[in-house]
Amino acid sequence: MLATLLALVLLSAPSSGDVITAADTADVPGLLVMAHGGGPEWDAAVYAAVAPLRSRYPVAVAFGMADPRTLLHALDSLATQGARRVAVVRLFMDGRSFRHQTEYLLGLRDDPPGEFLVHGSDHAGGSHGGRHGVSSGTEHSAPEPLRHPVAVAISEEGLMEAEEVGAILAARAQALSEAPAQESVLVLAHGTESDVENARWIAAMEHASGPLRALGFHSVRVETLREDWPERRAEAERRIRSFVEAEAGDGRTVLVVPFRLFGFGPYHDVLDGLKYRAADTGLLPHEAIADWMDAQYRGVVAREGWARPSP
Repeated sequence: MLATLLALVLLSAPSSGDVITAADTADVPGLLVMAHGGGPEWDAAVYAAVAPLRSRYPVAVAFGMADPRTLLHALDSLATQGARRVAVVRLFMDGRSFRHQTEYLLGLRDDPPGEFLVHGSDHAGGSHGGRHGVSSGTEHSAPEPLRHPVAVAISEEGLMEAEEVGAILAARAQALSEAPAQESVLVLAHGTESDVENARWIAAMEHASGPLRALGFHSVRVETLREDWPERRAEAERRIRSFVEAEAGDGRTVLVVPFRLFGFGPYHDVLDGLKYRAADTGLLPHEAIADWMDAQYRGVVAREGWARPSP
């Protein structure tokens, strides 16, 4: 998969020869995609997902979790491509992730978040630190909002609310399945520290699992690992392992499908020693993600009353 994704990123990542000029865009609003990012495969999967959109309107990607340096680099790129207005689509599972920080950085609100996270970045744009009011920052010290030449508006939804996700989960499970009536599906997500927020994740996962339940599997179980909080994670691991063990004891195979944007996370470690089959990739790569980003972009453009792009 790595070789394929790296080939795709070489084809789809922007280069100086691929920059769309103002004459090409004819004042079409730009698209800024925010994504977590990670290693080469992670980043390549995002670039491959946005590749079909590059022929429709100016596109730039800002990796990191509302990182001011990569955001500024992306805004500069879109301005260079001729965009005067930019729709920001956040490619996160949860639409609430880093929204306050993003709105503050982009000048859409005056109050900085209580904790401002600035992450080190090896992505393009890291060299922009110190420009236009960007400082290195700390976890509790917010820089000044970015100074940039474009009007911006952001999307509100996350992928866990998207109808497209149910179809992707179903496709992942079907690719693993051999005899649905003798199989159960375990959908696993990162989760949150807050019990209230975690319950919101579980509800979204239950809704997204509707297409899975229609495929005739014995059962479908959704769980969050609550990965970053040791006590909650230990409890979740016990519950997850107990489910897989019980299904195996009844002669059923568990199909594990990750409810995350890319990769399988730490789930192989959690399930070590148990019998299961796994979809080792998350929602990416899948063509429906490009459709979702396009729909989010068009929704922002319509909401703001900006000139619509061509179909």
